Amino acid sequence: MESLKYTLLKIIHVSGLTFLEPVVRLCYGEEPQLQLKKIGRFIVIPSLTFLAFLVAWALIAPVYKTKSGEVPTPAVVWDAAQGVKRFHERESDKQVAYGLSGEEREASLAEVSEQRAVLNAMKANADEQVAAASEERTTLIAEEMEPLATAYETKKAEFEQAEKRREAALIVKATQIDQRDIEAKNELLAYIRGHKFQTEQERELLKTLKAEQDDVRNLTYAPLQNAMRFQTEIAEEEQYLAKKEEILSKANRSLKLEEEAARLKELKLQYAATTGPDLMPIAQQMLQIEGRMQKIVDSEYAKPWTLPMQIMRSLACVFAGFFLATAIAIPIGVLCGVSPTFMAAVTPFIALFKPVSPIVWLPISLIIVGGVITDPETHWLMVGMSNLPLIGWLQINPAFIASAITVALCSLWPTLVNTALGVASIDKDHLNVARVLRLNFFQRLTKIVIPSALPLIFAGLRISLGVGWMVLIAAELLSSSEGIGKFVWDMFNNGSSETFAQMFVVVFVVGVIGLMLDRIMIIFQRLVSFDGAPAAI
Repeated sequence: MESLKYTLLKIIHVSGLTFLEPVVRLCYGEEPQLQLKKIGRFIVIPSLTFLAFLVAWALIAPVYKTKSGEVPTPAVVWDAAQGVKRFHERESDKQVAYGLSGEEREASLAEVSEQRAVLNAMKANADEQVAAASEERTTLIAEEMEPLATAYETKKAEFEQAEKRREAALIVKATQIDQRDIEAKNELLAYIRGHKFQTEQERELLKTLKAEQDDVRNLTYAPLQNAMRFQTEIAEEEQYLAKKEEILSKANRSLKLEEEAARLKELKLQYAATTGPDLMPIAQQMLQIEGRMQKIVDSEYAKPWTLPMQIMRSLACVFAGFFLATAIAIPIGVLCGVSPTFMAAVTPFIALFKPVSPIVWLPISLIIVGGVITDPETHWLMVGMSNLPLIGWLQINPAFIASAITVALCSLWPTLVNTALGVASIDKDHLNVARVLRLNFFQRLTKIVIPSALPLIFAGLRISLGVGWMVLIAAELLSSSEGIGKFVWDMFNNGSSETFAQMFVVVFVVGVIGLMLDRIMIIFQRLVSFDGAPAAI
């Protein structure tokens, strides 16, 4: 058991999850009071803080209204996350249904028919719930509107009469003023100013009463919202099942092949029974059908981009940019650390290009990549990557490559600077030993320089990956390249309350992925560190 304890502690240390260390030690009865104190500080207090954040969010969000509706609460964001998950699962299910054949297809079709029968009964129930809740809301609004409308009309008539009386009095007063009576004229002017002020006050009051009526008309009735949400879920499920049934019955790949095979069989019989010039058209039809059959065999379900797919594409893009940045930064950093002259030559470029924003790099990258890959449909690189088994579905295009280059240009600097610092900080005794052993440059590089500088190199890589992840979202958003950034942009342009909530979902998705990437780099950094220095916050 003790060996398991130290194994767990080692895993916690390497992964940087140090807040779990007191839990392990407490399980083994090691200084319980001290471990409980640490658990309270590093687990309970952060958990309570996050819970307080959720409560404050839930209370404040409905107060602020936008053109896309209310700011979504945590519960609404959770529902949106579930909706994103359901959409992905349904599209994946349709993709599987497209490739089914034989008994599996028939069994799936029968299952869909049963589900649709059950759904029809639920749909009638959902419609009744919406109708009942809508009627309740209408009654409630009518009850609350009646006194407000009466008050508004009463005040409006009262103010109109008062305004007319004031204007009549002012006219009478004006007719009684002598031409040379300046004091009386000033007094009339003050009366007119007061009349205008009073009229404005009355209009503001009427606007307030009108706004109260509008608030009642736009009343959010929770039972109606719940009923409509249930009705929408039923409608979405029905649409999904109808599409799946179509895929299993009409648009299924195996059925299309069987249909084309039957036609081909008929033509072959005709071909065998025909002679002379009539053979030509039949042969051409047979070849056309064979071509269509091959296309059907190679065809796939046209699955739309879902958020999990866009996440995978974004990760592929950020790692492409990250590896490109690493390939550039580490060699240059090593040369900078080894040679002060080379460092002096490179420093102006670092100082000049390091602060450049990705918004500047992206259009430049798009233009350059567009100049190299003028026709993505036929370019060898695009065609080659589209045929690769694991990354072909990513649909890599010039926008993807430009985004990856932008990530590389913005994220290489921390790795370059840390590598140069790590190489320049190598203990002189190590280099003296290398000289005594008469190691050549390559041996010194691989046996002394790089191993000694690895902790700082990985510290730079960790920062670069974090920078690249942040840059990527902006690059995808601006380049309209499929990925998380484009997902956010599409949701923003949609402008509905549902897509507004999905943008909040993306916030947490991006944060969680960024956290995981950081943890991964911490593990690598710890694995190459010899001094046991803390690497995680």
